[in-house]
Amino acid sequence: MTFDLHIWPEGSEWWVVTAAALACAACAVIGTFLVLRRLSLLGDAISHAILPGIAMAFILSGSRDVWPMLLGALAAGLATAGLTAGIQRVARLGSDASLGVVFSSLFAFGVLLITWVADRVDLDPGCVLYGQIEFVPLDTTTVLGIDIPRAVLWLSMILVADLLFVIVLFKELRLSSFDPAMSTAMGFGAGVIHYLLMTFVAATCVAAFESVGSILVVAMLVAPGATAHLLTDRLSSTLVLAAFLGVTAAFLGFLGAKWFDTSVAGVISVAAGVQFLTAALLAPRHGIVTRWVRRGLLAIRIAREDELAALYRQHEASPEPSATLTVLPPSTLRQRLARRLLRLDQSVRRINGGLSLTPAGLEQGAAIVRAHRLWETYLAQKTDLPLDHLHEASHRVEHFVSAELAKRLSKAVQATQDPHGRPIPPV
Repeated sequence: MTFDLHIWPEGSEWWVVTAAALACAACAVIGTFLVLRRLSLLGDAISHAILPGIAMAFILSGSRDVWPMLLGALAAGLATAGLTAGIQRVARLGSDASLGVVFSSLFAFGVLLITWVADRVDLDPGCVLYGQIEFVPLDTTTVLGIDIPRAVLWLSMILVADLLFVIVLFKELRLSSFDPAMSTAMGFGAGVIHYLLMTFVAATCVAAFESVGSILVVAMLVAPGATAHLLTDRLSSTLVLAAFLGVTAAFLGFLGAKWFDTSVAGVISVAAGVQFLTAALLAPRHGIVTRWVRRGLLAIRIAREDELAALYRQHEASPEPSATLTVLPPSTLRQRLARRLLRLDQSVRRINGGLSLTPAGLEQGAAIVRAHRLWETYLAQKTDLPLDHLHEASHRVEHFVSAELAKRLSKAVQATQDPHGRPIPPV
């Protein structure tokens, strides 16, 4: 299959890609803290609630200039955060219920205002919902003699502002995100940091409003940060990765929109969702499939070691190297896989219809049985467990006793036999 070059950006289309990348990166950087604070729904609320602020700014100023829009949206965003906290405190509602009441009411009011002024400005509900990123190259301004799309200029400025905010207040943001009480105790007012963050969220939503719309900006605020959080546990790495994922989603979204001849902002959101789904399935530590595979491999390793331990115990009764050990037919797929692995790594060999431990298998089996009996002895000496309760507990632990821990257990118990009188295999 060959790559169709007609979907590659050409000429002014690079301004569309640039605007999308800047919007996604700005939303991703500031939205990461919403994800970490478990305030993703608040980002949704602010991105919706700024709509009446934008509409009122136009009604009062009669202009779509950025500054009136920004001031109106900031006022609406801060009002959303304040109203939500007030309703939650006074009415004793949950945060999700308070957010739902505030942002749905404000958004509905904003839609009514937009519909009312639609005949006086090129602003309509469709523009509000999905943005007009395809038309970014048509609205330019001159900077140092160069014509630059106005949206690109403002998105660049808001991205720089977001980065400076995060860099300058990184310590305070980190502390207040993970431990607000400690932040306040150390003199970093968690409430002040919270409202500063909400201010930058609102400003970012305004800057991205014209490009990706009020609804689709939610995906930009949440998805890159949530995806990065699945991939790394370091905050600095999460921020960098979130910005990278946002830019990648913007580029892939543009290519996909051009391929399918559909909305750029919509496909960008789909790309961000696909990124999150991929990370949710395949992330190294937190991925669903990864955890499933890791558990499966652990189960097979335990089954393999159980087989080796059972064979070693038979070997203790018939210590001749060439002794044939009888085994029951495997009853589960896990046992069949374990025995196949034992033959593949030459830990056992078949003799006269049975199995015999090779020197490598004998050494591994001895280590497992040694760990089991050392742990039984340790439990018998240090706890009040009866003898018939020692085996099951030790069987669960034996697979996780390292060589170093076995040495420490041996020094602690100072015994050559377990509580049942069976010899503890030497090193």
